Amino acid sequence: MEPTADIALIGLAVMGQNLILNMNDHGFVVVAYNRTVSKVDEFLNKEAKGTKVIGAHSIPEMVAQLKRPRRVMLMVKAGPPVDEFIEQLLPHLEKGDIIIDGGNSLFQDTIRRTKYVESKGLLYIGTGVSGGEDGARHGPSIMPGGSPPAWPHVKNIFQSIAAKVEDGTPCCDWVGEDGAGHYVKMVHNGIEYGDMELISEAYQLMKEGLGMTADEMSAVFAEWNKGELDSYLIQITADILKFKDTDGQPLVDKILDAAGQKGTGKWTVISSMDLGIPITLIAEAVYSRCVSALKDERVAAAKKLKGPRPKISGDRAKFTEAVRHALYASKIISYTQGYMLMRAAAQEYHWNLNYGGIALMWRGGCIIRSRFLGKIKEAFDKNSKLTNLLLDNFFRQAIKESQRGWRNVVAMAAKKGLPTPAFATALNFYDSYRCARLPANLVQAQRDYFGAHTYERIDKPRGEYFHTNWTGHGGDVSSGSYNA
Repeated sequence: MEPTADIALIGLAVMGQNLILNMNDHGFVVVAYNRTVSKVDEFLNKEAKGTKVIGAHSIPEMVAQLKRPRRVMLMVKAGPPVDEFIEQLLPHLEKGDIIIDGGNSLFQDTIRRTKYVESKGLLYIGTGVSGGEDGARHGPSIMPGGSPPAWPHVKNIFQSIAAKVEDGTPCCDWVGEDGAGHYVKMVHNGIEYGDMELISEAYQLMKEGLGMTADEMSAVFAEWNKGELDSYLIQITADILKFKDTDGQPLVDKILDAAGQKGTGKWTVISSMDLGIPITLIAEAVYSRCVSALKDERVAAAKKLKGPRPKISGDRAKFTEAVRHALYASKIISYTQGYMLMRAAAQEYHWNLNYGGIALMWRGGCIIRSRFLGKIKEAFDKNSKLTNLLLDNFFRQAIKESQRGWRNVVAMAAKKGLPTPAFATALNFYDSYRCARLPANLVQAQRDYFGAHTYERIDKPRGEYFHTNWTGHGGDVSSGSYNA
């Protein structure tokens, strides 16, 4: 019997099921398989009932139903399960067949897997898929990378099921070689951490500082969503704040203030340290979740560690507007840092990333989708070699207009003892980046004093290193030139 299926998908959790149904809606025949095969029958008899989805109860049965080149997509837990399924698939696939990992895999693992699968004569794709359950069902943002020859064989499927922007352009395009797709998805998730932290800090300032009710704050976020902050996360924040529990009280007030995380934010920060790129805002967002997890310690500390009263007096509307400015300016910094990191990674791993195209992929379907991303695409369309978003005319002007409110908010939060780690680090980065001379000269003098680590001089060419015998009884031998 002639194979009829266009693609197979392994893993019938929420994302896997919804991607299958999305593919089916767009005319593709999908083979569904799961390690626990009873889930295949459950899926066919419930969610996939009445569709063209085919079930398989073994990998050989699944592969036999696929057209060539065979395309098999994994939607399984990142880590060892991906490697285990690759090993199970290899004996049943042939040269030119394609294995696709659609989970949140670490990009180094995808680099390794691409080389390994290619060594077996097959092709490999590691793709980020963003948008959660609803995105998977109705149109996610898809960020594929891996073996370039594989792209033409999956392009139609991926771009058909992806979210579309206003002119119909799909939020999916080829990102780059080996781990590039998963790297871009990782940075997306890091920026997502930052966006969520910034919104939470704005919420805290209005709730604890201004004493606003959940309904009042919901109205503020809904209004903000009509302007430059228009985004999915602002929209759902307005929805969350007005949602009532069964007793009529805001549900958000009953949720424990201990945030979880799955690791992609941490991976982003680790990569930034490896590459020497200061993504300070995303780092603060990750650490803020870590602090939130210390719930019992914080409750005990609150009884003993005192600070100023958080109440902010004065014109409530004026301060709320300042918070909007702080949120917008800090968001610009977060994306600036994310793009700095991707640029450094592209150089390190020899990827040819399309930065405007990445903004377009994030413009719809994904969790960080927003009007703002259109401005990033415009910036790179105007100047593909733009080194930093802050140097683009639009973003430079936006920071200028927001700066007074931003500074006032950070200063007021410090005076009132309200934690705003992301707002504050964003402002500190901005001030550091625009500072022609930082106090690092003193740091280098200290390093040379205690460890003979050398320094460069402003009156000598870069790359000439010097060591000083600071005490008169030290030696003249250095420990080797430093890295900056």
